Amino acid sequence: MIVITGATGALNGATADHLLEHLAPSDLAVVTRDPARAQRFADRGVEVRRGDYAEPETLPAAFAGADQLLLVSSSDPAADAVALHRAAVDAAVDAGVGRVLYTSHQGAAHGSPFVPAAHHAATEDLLRDSGLPWTSLRNGFYAHSAAWMTGPWQETGTVSVPVDGPVSWTAREDAAEAAAAILLADQPFDGPVTLTAPDAPTFADLARQASEVSGRTIGFEALGEDEWRARALAAGQDPHMVGFLLGMYQAAERGLFAGTDPLLGELLGRAPRPVRDQLS
Repeated sequence: MIVITGATGALNGATADHLLEHLAPSDLAVVTRDPARAQRFADRGVEVRRGDYAEPETLPAAFAGADQLLLVSSSDPAADAVALHRAAVDAAVDAGVGRVLYTSHQGAAHGSPFVPAAHHAATEDLLRDSGLPWTSLRNGFYAHSAAWMTGPWQETGTVSVPVDGPVSWTAREDAAEAAAAILLADQPFDGPVTLTAPDAPTFADLARQASEVSGRTIGFEALGEDEWRARALAAGQDPHMVGFLLGMYQAAERGLFAGTDPLLGELLGRAPRPVRDQLS
């Protein structure tokens, strides 16, 4: 049996949908904090289980019988993500899970200025120390984020960022489909696997692509961190979120999102979606 957490979300929900194209509903179970939100899976005959990383006592039963367990990473920027992930990994051990697969990030690294990337690295350490077979799905930075990480260029005519750097923008839909392919593979994928688009354009490159897509000249400016922060705060953005986003740009400048890998395209059997699809 395959057990999937976070199946009411966009990523693992799509993975579950892909799995149901190949598996009987009885071979799949989904875990959610609110079972009512997973009614669409229950309607298809999939077992829906309640489980919450923040309530560790709910997890062993939620993970019971899993030959493979797909753990979604916490998406709450205010939560202690590593503690939540530790609870999930410990529960997987208690439940005797056959293999844990975790939705990580291509930029996973201790000391990354992008906080989730450091959380992913710490979670991979937990998996490595768990004694369980494990796979870390290091997905490229999700391409739909480019629509707002480039700023309101449709109105201003300029892509404005604090600093520039390459990012292997990867469609979340492609990552979800690839996760299903890995779960269904005859041979396991051990340890970290990198799932990215084949290119890593800089924000300056995105400005050029935006020009091509929009049919007008879109400029580019790297404002510097202080100026960018000042503009963001003056526009009324939340200071915590401003700092969070700045960490992403800083990590990109350091090249932490620059790596690419052909595996995603091989798993899909086609070219991954290009980031320019998000620039409209």
